[in-house]
Amino acid sequence: MAHFSEYGKPIEVDGGIAVRAKRGQIGSQWWSRKFVDVLEQICDGGRLARGRAYARKGQVIDFSLRPGRVTGRVQGSRPQPYEVSIEISAFDEAQWTSVTSALGGQALYRAALLAGDMPHEIVDLFAAHELPLFPDQLDIRCNCPDWGVPCKHGSAVLYVLAEAFDDDPFLVLAWRGRDREQLLDALRGTPEPLPEIDPLAVDEEPLDARLADFYAPAMSLSRLRERPSRITTPPELLLRALDPPPVKVRHIPLIDLLRPAYRSLGADSQ
Repeated sequence: MAHFSEYGKPIEVDGGIAVRAKRGQIGSQWWSRKFVDVLEQICDGGRLARGRAYARKGQVIDFSLRPGRVTGRVQGSRPQPYEVSIEISAFDEAQWTSVTSALGGQALYRAALLAGDMPHEIVDLFAAHELPLFPDQLDIRCNCPDWGVPCKHGSAVLYVLAEAFDDDPFLVLAWRGRDREQLLDALRGTPEPLPEIDPLAVDEEPLDARLADFYAPAMSLSRLRERPSRITTPPELLLRALDPPPVKVRHIPLIDLLRPAYRSLGADSQ
């Protein structure tokens, strides 16, 4: 229930959605902070500040999220709440099939998501598929008379959304088109990733089984003999690496005179 307020002040809302952070930053988890960072990069700072004040007062009456679209109602200074919509591009079925296969194929992502967590590295995996997890563009619309985008009502919904991400990281993925149950069911259906092989791992054997050859070398000593290098270094390499001196002898550049001398020295040393 809203109570009318004069002098252009927002009407107070009973039971509105107020963010928990009454001062300082909004969003405590890394994915929420990432979203807020994006907002502060692409939106006007002054309008975001007014939106934060609305979000902290509980002026957002409600909001809902579905693939590619968030809608909400925000109480302003007029009796009728303003309607806000925020749209991004949702990934299609083929894109989600590809990225889900990649998520299920790596133990880190699979285990974390099935446990209800979102690993930080997931951003890189989405980026590798050219599917940015966090949007760099937002289509924000509101039926208020304010000019400019976003208005304080749209900003308030964005901050309420950011704190909702704190409570449920799967909302980030649902906005892109895949809700929690769809994703987890798909991950459970992918084959278990093979365990990684440690190249430095050594099979353990009891000492009494190796007493006869404990001090024997692991490879033939003949294989340890010095072998000539297959890489040959040109004798005039130093001349190639350094800038040629601006010196000439009888109109011949000094470096052209030194080059055969270096080659002759190299041949004598072999």
